[in-house]
Amino acid sequence: MRIGILSPIAWRTPPRHYGPWESVVSLLTEGLVSRGYEVTLFATGDSKTSGKLQAVCPRGYEEDPSLLPKVWECLHISELFEQADDFDIIHNHFDFLPLTYSGLVTTPFVTTIHGFSSPGILPVYKKYNHKVFYVSISDADRSPDLDYIKTIHHGINMKQFDFQPEPEDYLLFFGRLHPDKGAGEALEIARACHKKLIMAGIIQDEAYYHQKVEPHLDGQGAVYVGSVGPVQRNLLLKQAYALLHPINFDEPFGLSVVESLACGTPVIAFDRGSMRELIEDGKNGFLVSTVEEAINAVARIKDIDRACCRRCVEQHFTVDRMVEEYIQVYKTILEKRGILK
Repeated sequence: MRIGILSPIAWRTPPRHYGPWESVVSLLTEGLVSRGYEVTLFATGDSKTSGKLQAVCPRGYEEDPSLLPKVWECLHISELFEQADDFDIIHNHFDFLPLTYSGLVTTPFVTTIHGFSSPGILPVYKKYNHKVFYVSISDADRSPDLDYIKTIHHGINMKQFDFQPEPEDYLLFFGRLHPDKGAGEALEIARACHKKLIMAGIIQDEAYYHQKVEPHLDGQGAVYVGSVGPVQRNLLLKQAYALLHPINFDEPFGLSVVESLACGTPVIAFDRGSMRELIEDGKNGFLVSTVEEAINAVARIKDIDRACCRRCVEQHFTVDRMVEEYIQVYKTILEKRGILK
């Protein structure tokens, strides 16, 4: 089976620090190659893969401001579609824009929908609903207007996350500094619990950061360490007493939640979006609805078995499970098209 995989080009694949979509694409690509599949990864020129790399955009446009996103997105997407006949299946991780090319080729086309940035993008997905195949990354993130071939939860590479049975005493916020992710709420929770808060992630909303986060950073009780790479991510996650995830939107998945659990670190999350699919309340963390409930949950973290957190990920969120489920989706699509019997 020859597979063409279209990655985003905001960041390198795999990302140096931030880049959740690119991270998932990398894990899937490497998993497919290790199983003997012929994979061409369409990504930035500085990307790393054991498959074949096809690139027109030299670097991620978030890492090089001189690159105009729309220009390089057009070049990047067209590069794959001009070679569509070379593949048995095309797997799109680039949101809705590549769908507009799909009617021009005969190669079966599957899109993993990594979330809906707004209801305004739904018309594109609806137009191609019965012409391509959609995979959702959680049951919570499914649109009633679309048909899906399967929900496939993201998987992670367990080797990148060390289990830590005895944590330190700080709380951790790990995510975009943006109102959606609840950085301000995390600070409020930590202050009320008289616990140190370490914050890591890209600053995605400068005004929000300066108004709601920066005034509370004192270098001791609240510390911002920037956007971190895999090594520091592992260290921060495994040593944390708990991960605070007080989201203010319906999150499609939540990689940091699973990564935290892989280290044995329980998660306190607002009960929105996919959180019920990742967190079993009282077993590997707590699902709450308010800051006050989150504050109370911090006092109950000691009752959580950190080994149970790790086992949850081993059972449900490994990269091997994710790769095998995508392989089955590819085979199902090819069978539907009469290509595979």
